[in-house]
Amino acid sequence: MSQGNYRQLQMRDQYDRNSLTGLNRKWGALTSGIVAAFVLAPSLAVAADILVHSQDEYEDAVDDAVPGDTVLLANGSWDDFEIVFTGEGKADKPITLTAQTKGEVFLTGQSNLRLGGNHLVVSGLVFKDGYTPTRDVISFRRTKQHLANHSRVTEIVIDNFNQPERYDVDFWVMMYGQNNRFDHNHLVGKRNKGVTMAVRLDTKASQENRHRIDHNYFGPRPVLGSNGGETLRIGTSKYSLSDSLTLVENNYFDRCDGEVEIISNKSGKNVFRNNTFDRSKGTLTLRHGNGNRVEGNVFFGHGVDHTGGIRVINADQTVQNNYMEGLTGTRFGGGLTVMNGVPDSPINRYHQVKNARIENNTVVNVDNVQFGAGSDDERSAVPQDSTMSHNLFVHTAAGQIFTVYDDMSGIAFDGNVVSGFPAPDFTDGFQKYDIRLARAENGLLYPVGLPDVGIRRDLKVTTKDMTGVSWFPKNEPIVPFGSGKTIKIDGGDGALFDAIQDADPGDIIHLKADDYNAPMFLSIDKPITIRGVGDVAFTFERSALFEILEGGSLRLENVKISGSEAPDNVGNTVIRTSPSSMLVNYRVEIVDSEFSDLNANRDFNVIKGSKGTFADHILIQNSKFSNVSGSVIRLTEEIDDKGIYGAEYITVENSSLTNIDGPVFDIYRGGKDESTFGPHVGLLTSTITDSGRGKGNEANAMLRLHGVQVTDVEDTVFRNSGAILIKHTVGEPKTRIVGNMFDNSAGITVLELTSGLPPTALLLRNEGLVSP
Repeated sequence: MSQGNYRQLQMRDQYDRNSLTGLNRKWGALTSGIVAAFVLAPSLAVAADILVHSQDEYEDAVDDAVPGDTVLLANGSWDDFEIVFTGEGKADKPITLTAQTKGEVFLTGQSNLRLGGNHLVVSGLVFKDGYTPTRDVISFRRTKQHLANHSRVTEIVIDNFNQPERYDVDFWVMMYGQNNRFDHNHLVGKRNKGVTMAVRLDTKASQENRHRIDHNYFGPRPVLGSNGGETLRIGTSKYSLSDSLTLVENNYFDRCDGEVEIISNKSGKNVFRNNTFDRSKGTLTLRHGNGNRVEGNVFFGHGVDHTGGIRVINADQTVQNNYMEGLTGTRFGGGLTVMNGVPDSPINRYHQVKNARIENNTVVNVDNVQFGAGSDDERSAVPQDSTMSHNLFVHTAAGQIFTVYDDMSGIAFDGNVVSGFPAPDFTDGFQKYDIRLARAENGLLYPVGLPDVGIRRDLKVTTKDMTGVSWFPKNEPIVPFGSGKTIKIDGGDGALFDAIQDADPGDIIHLKADDYNAPMFLSIDKPITIRGVGDVAFTFERSALFEILEGGSLRLENVKISGSEAPDNVGNTVIRTSPSSMLVNYRVEIVDSEFSDLNANRDFNVIKGSKGTFADHILIQNSKFSNVSGSVIRLTEEIDDKGIYGAEYITVENSSLTNIDGPVFDIYRGGKDESTFGPHVGLLTSTITDSGRGKGNEANAMLRLHGVQVTDVEDTVFRNSGAILIKHTVGEPKTRIVGNMFDNSAGITVLELTSGLPPTALLLRNEGLVSP
């Protein structure tokens, strides 16, 4: 039989099945009123698999679907498809929407999915290469009045399905209604603002919902650099005194780094059970709502910055049988944090901890356990009527992991064990033992000979391969520099341009010794390395040499770059980001390189980030910079004072910077938001000479750091240069300026803009300081 004849028979068979279903429904409607006693209509309805190839066919199939029917989307890409899936299935005969072949049906362009009705099931679809035209990608409601109940979304993939603008808000999954399940799904690469998944309680019909969220793979979510990067939220502040009764269990949170709240609980009587958090920055936060239970969860930090555990706020919370290892986070992002509240708190602030039970948890090599966190003039309500018992705290490094910010007499400490560091002195509820740990088959460490403290021996750990779907890969989110092939360029300006365009992510472009001139922008839209072999020198004729576009990252090795041929423009830049918002975080690394004569006009910068772009890190090592009329690193475009900033890590080490007119670093993070981690700025073992005193530098600042959260200036020499000007704005910024030499240079000014406290910077062993 020919393929064409076979296709005709297949379509005719499908038509017959669709027609039969429609006739059965019409016959049932006709006879139900005449022969109601015999209930003929249901007996005549025949469950069907209905394969559809167009949006019109889909709508007809859903209109005619009866309990037990399955609508299959044909394999391929469905572009700009706003799926409305409604119906009234039965518990034993749901109406199903699925893929002809799981993983081979792609929703692209401006597509989304809305469910309305009862006993509906959706599975097997992939949202990719597009974004939702509305607020939600998947919504468990068709309208505010037409919700989904007793319905299930399973084995769905949402992969980097983001709005074009970084700070445009949308949500990937929004659960409404009651008794719904979201399970075995794969959500990865949420890059724009907005929670990845949320449960809403904004009407009675969505409260006490008893949803189940289980066995999902919440894949890497990069640092957003702003509030609004939660991975999962249950409720909102406005309805936080309502109960949700949502069960969140056996999910895997893989490097979910969006902001300090990985999970933001904002409702009551939820259960978070047997979830695994792997190298995820932030915490499971009981932000609002009472009577929640957190048990059997596992947090692996592997020593990654800002990895946290559990933060306790509000009343009647139970935290038991959880395991935390290798967590480095502090303050609101600590391994285990009990917060102070606000007396008579408004619903959107911090309610006092009351009647908390924190028991039988194991905390291994966790740097910070904090009590009374956030204590200040507003947050002065200390915990009350709470207990903390039979927990195990082990740290192999010397020092104290407990920080107490306020009166903790409202917590009864009993039967807790510490090992490797002194027992805290604010209570007698801890005993010190020398403990040996052994790793069990479940991958967790247990004390040898102490069976009654810490987690249970039978705790079952949720692993990555137990979650998500089997047919879609769990790829690494970042392509490392130098991980691709090597492309050798023998010379010629056009050859370099072509090589950059043709390179694959991770490739290395080798340049032989020569002089290279760039008459056009070198656009970088993938991670690449440009490496000089011998004496490689660049000049350029446009306002920038490199422009980093969406998806781009750049590493420069052993090159010399001169601005001598740059145009006589204000604001030239060697490396700049796209003037448009970028979703993908970029990286810049400069190693063993030299930059000179960047002074064709004022405000000539080496690296400058645009508004709406964000760097995971900017690294400069073993490099030289001279005669720069602007800054070496300028990230000052996020001036809306909403806690947004331009880079997470900025590090210069073993480098020489001479005759820099502007601040060598000019970094700005404004606002009072406390949900982010950075910026982090490091200046180490370097030399700064004749810098920070240019005509346009009104602050006479060699370094100008506004709102930076972590600053480390160490073992650096400052000669004939301006001041270090640091403004602390929010949180508990950590500033270390240690072991530096100031030779005929202005001093250090640290201003506390919001706390009203004396400067908190650590200033030690700095020689030659004079007043700024």
